[in-house]
Amino acid sequence: MTRQQNRRRRILTAVASLAVAGLALTACSSGGSGGSGGDVELTFRTWDTNAQAAYEESFAAFTKEHPNITVDVEVVPWGDYFTKLRTDVAGDSAADLFWINASSYGPYAEAGALSDISEVYGDDFEAAEQEWAPSVVEQFTQDGTLFALPQTSDGGIALYYNADLLEQAGVTPDEVSKLKWAPGGGSDDTLIPTLEKLTLDASGKNASESDFDAQNVAQYGYNAAVDLQAIYLPFIGSNGGTFQDGEKFTFSNPKTVEAFQYLVDLINEHHVAPDAADTNTNGDFSRDQFLQGKMALFQSGLYNLANVADSADFEWGVAMMPAGPEGAVSVTNGVAVAGNAKSEHQDAVNEVLRWLGTTEGNSPIGSTGANLPAVEGAQDVYREFWAGRDVELEPFFEVLESGKTIPAPVGANFNAASEAFGPILSEIFLGQLPVEKGLQQADKAANAAIG
Repeated sequence: MTRQQNRRRRILTAVASLAVAGLALTACSSGGSGGSGGDVELTFRTWDTNAQAAYEESFAAFTKEHPNITVDVEVVPWGDYFTKLRTDVAGDSAADLFWINASSYGPYAEAGALSDISEVYGDDFEAAEQEWAPSVVEQFTQDGTLFALPQTSDGGIALYYNADLLEQAGVTPDEVSKLKWAPGGGSDDTLIPTLEKLTLDASGKNASESDFDAQNVAQYGYNAAVDLQAIYLPFIGSNGGTFQDGEKFTFSNPKTVEAFQYLVDLINEHHVAPDAADTNTNGDFSRDQFLQGKMALFQSGLYNLANVADSADFEWGVAMMPAGPEGAVSVTNGVAVAGNAKSEHQDAVNEVLRWLGTTEGNSPIGSTGANLPAVEGAQDVYREFWAGRDVELEPFFEVLESGKTIPAPVGANFNAASEAFGPILSEIFLGQLPVEKGLQQADKAANAAIG
C-alpha cells in the first residue's frame, strides 16, 4: 500500500460526553526543566483499560533507552475522566502526560495547560509530523499549533452483521454491502426493505408483514440511535447535509433535517431499530443487542471490533456502510496524548512525547488489536493482528479511500454545545418533538452555548 493511500484512510472525530468548556483555568507556565539529572518518575493517564498494558510495554522499552526516567500508567474510567481532568488541571495536580480527545482539548490549549508539540520536537517536528495520521494532526491543531501527539485513529464506520440472522432472512452479505437509503424511502431505497426482513416480532413475523407486532419486537434489523459518530454524522454527510459551518451548528440545514427524519422514521414508523427510550440512556444498548443475537446489523467503528470479536458467539462479518444520495460518507475519531505544561519534569515529559511519536513507541497500541495506531508506521501490527484472526478490515477504510468524509466536530466549546443540544435530540428520537422544529431548537441552543 502506498503512503498516499494510507493517508487517505485517516479521517477522524471524536466526541466526549462530559463538559470541559468554561474551565476556570489560568494561563500555565512550565514548572521546571526536570529529567536532566537524577531519576524521574512520571505519571501517564488514560481512560482505556485495553491501552494500559500497551503503554506499559512501550514505556518499558523507553526506560531501557532512558534509564533515569520511568513512567507509571494509571487508568481513570471514562465516566469520571474529564471531570477529574478538569479538577486536576485547575489544581495543578494533573498527570505529567494524559490522553485527550479532540472535543475536549480546546479549553486546556487556550489556557496554556498543554505542551506545544512543535516546541517539543524542535527542528525535528516537520519530519516527525509526516509520520502521523494527517487527519488526527488536523483535529488537535488549534490556530496553527499542535497541542497533543496523535496516538490512535478509529478508521471509518462499517456494518457488523450477524451471518446467521442474514441467512435466516434470505439476505446475503453482498446485498448488505450495497445497501442504499433515500430520504423518505421510495424505489431507490434498499435499506428499509432489507431491515424490515431482518426485524422480527415474538411470533416470528417480520416488519414488512401486515400483522407484525411492533410492540413486541424480538429481533431488530439495525441500530438507528442518537449516536454522533456511528449514526447521524454519516447519515448527514451521505445526504449532503452539514453538522457545522466552522464552529456554528447547522442542524436546520434542509439536507440535515432529511437525514434525521429518516433515522427517526426507522425507529418510530418502520420499527426496525430499538426504541429511543432504551438507546438514549444506554450508549451500549445496541451493541449488546447485537452481541446477544437480537440485532442483525450493527453500524459502528473499529472501536467496537475487539468487543465483537471477543464476545460474539455466532458467525459474523463486516460490510460496507449504507450509501445515501451522496454515497457512503464516514467520520472517524482519534485520541492524542498531551503533555502537562505545568509538569515539574518538562525535559522528561518531552522525551516521552518524542518516543510516543515513533513507530516503536506507538506500535504496542496496535499489537493487541484494541486500537489502530495513529503513527502510520505502527499500523501494520494492528492489521497483522486482525489478519491472524481472519477479520476483514477493508470495509472500515474503503469509504475513507474514496475521500468522502464529513468533518468531525470542532470548537473549544463543543462540549457545552453538546450538553445543550443533546436533550433536544433525545426528544426528537423519542418522537416527542417534530424533527424540523426540534432541529431548529437544537441550532439555537447549541449556538447560544458557544456564544
